Amino acid sequence: MPVPTRVIEKIVLAALEEDNPRGDLTGNTLIPAHTTATAAVIAREPGICAGLETFIAAMKLSEPTLVLTPALADGDAFATGDTLVTVSGPARGLLAGERVGLNLLQRLSGIATSTAAFVKEAAGTGARIVDTRKTTPGLRVLERYAVRCGGGHNHRDNLSEAVMAKDNHLALLGTGSTLTNALRKARASLGHTVHFEVEIDSLDQLDAVLAAGVDTIMLDNFSVADLATGVRRIAGAALVEASGNVKLDTVAAIAATGVDVISSGALTHSVRALDLGLDIRMEAN
Repeated sequence: MPVPTRVIEKIVLAALEEDNPRGDLTGNTLIPAHTTATAAVIAREPGICAGLETFIAAMKLSEPTLVLTPALADGDAFATGDTLVTVSGPARGLLAGERVGLNLLQRLSGIATSTAAFVKEAAGTGARIVDTRKTTPGLRVLERYAVRCGGGHNHRDNLSEAVMAKDNHLALLGTGSTLTNALRKARASLGHTVHFEVEIDSLDQLDAVLAAGVDTIMLDNFSVADLATGVRRIAGAALVEASGNVKLDTVAAIAATGVDVISSGALTHSVRALDLGLDIRMEAN
């Protein structure tokens, strides 16, 4: 699912207001108003594209008469030297939107590229690679879209979307049968469409949570051996999610344990923006 245009424009407008609150002093001082230019976003390294619409929005909201032509689509792979999108029109507007457009396109493509690498490592196991709520404030909808562009999936979008009892919740609910009863009571109060997930950090907690009949059990920071044990003991009674210490060099072993879902906050909170550049030239006037 793409991000609605109105949502993209709201985010981009806020970014432009931050970057260009009273006009581009440099461009307006140096560049004659009648100057036109053509530019292309060129990949300095290979990756997966995500965020073309945010780049287009940054340009069009800076100067509506700019003409943009994407060379590929979000989710497409590109090589070093490839063109992602071209833009032509008034040079002042092009320069005013450059930084915001590139910032978003570079970050979102970085997320998609990282996600695709994780998905490749887990290929053939049936495990889904998913993100978490560890996103940049204000950019969650875009960053989660970038995860999808890279072949990954999304966890719950926000605190209102599903019940997810984590370690700090469980610390307030007790252990053993006390925990089971608390989870059952909570489950009974929910609508039938609400997903209920519980995170545990030890196999000692597993029986109490299993007895509550929740939908997903997250095994957090488990060793590979303990993940495999957890999968066997749960035996299909709930979806099994692995989280914690999920890195590119560990994800294949985690996926091989038979877990259904592998979540990684690093997909969004620790990503490196891809190196994309805007090469510009003046048109003959």
